[in-house]
Amino acid sequence: MSFASTPVTRTMVLGLVGSSIAASLFDIKHYFYISVGTHILQYRQTWRALIWQLCYANSSEVLFAAMTLYNLRVVEQLWGSRKYASFVLVTGMLTSILPPVLLTAVFRPLTWGVFDFLPAGPTPIIFAILAQYHAMVPHIYQYKVALSTGPPPSRTGGGGGGNSAEDVAGLVFSDKSTKYLMALQLALFQWPGSLLGAAVGWLVGQAWRSELIPGALTRWRVPGWVVGMRSVKSGGSDRFEGMRRRLESEGASTGATASGLQQQQQQQQAGAEASRRRTMGQQLLDEVRGAF
Repeated sequence: MSFASTPVTRTMVLGLVGSSIAASLFDIKHYFYISVGTHILQYRQTWRALIWQLCYANSSEVLFAAMTLYNLRVVEQLWGSRKYASFVLVTGMLTSILPPVLLTAVFRPLTWGVFDFLPAGPTPIIFAILAQYHAMVPHIYQYKVALSTGPPPSRTGGGGGGNSAEDVAGLVFSDKSTKYLMALQLALFQWPGSLLGAAVGWLVGQAWRSELIPGALTRWRVPGWVVGMRSVKSGGSDRFEGMRRRLESEGASTGATASGLQQQQQQQQAGAEASRRRTMGQQLLDEVRGAF
């Protein structure tokens, strides 16, 4: 239960907590949310679309987001830090632009200006990661929460009329349900704006898996040094090449020695076969010659 082998998740959690605390301390939280009528249409502050996912405006969202990111670290463990960091950056770029555009062009006109607010926070990125978690990680066990308070069902033998536990009305959960519930709470904190961001993030994550996003974006990878990968030095290839040649020469000498031993064994076997083929008279004559 740690951030072992997940440097990207650790950086995201620490960065999210740190940026949210800094925004609160310096009293700049009002720069991160988006009000379409005021910020986009009136004052043309389109730069808010680039920064609205950098922090949350309240501590409850920070807590649930940090726990959700920590629980989803298995995606980085399965993919590797480099692919995971590339996915976070690409989906972060897409989810920074799509929700403000949809809110400005679609939902605000349809609601006559009522739906005008987009809260701060990387909820879309978290739901894009959650879509990968949902598709990649199977559940280990399931359990049912019964909706009735009556006595447990009785079982009767011989195919009688007893009810089984499967027939009891209830809600079925799995070991993954707590992750989904925390993410759902995050999506409902400041709905409908937070719910819009969560829906867009989930759709972007599914589009990534379905290869609906252009291949140039899905195949792109961040440089290895960004996630701590060390490149092989120039002298390393020469050293490995020298080791390969030495192993090949040792293998050749070992093969020559093995072939010589094999020939000697073949000669000994041939001599033994020749001695077994001698007649009884030749063997008696050899014994008489040895006696004299």
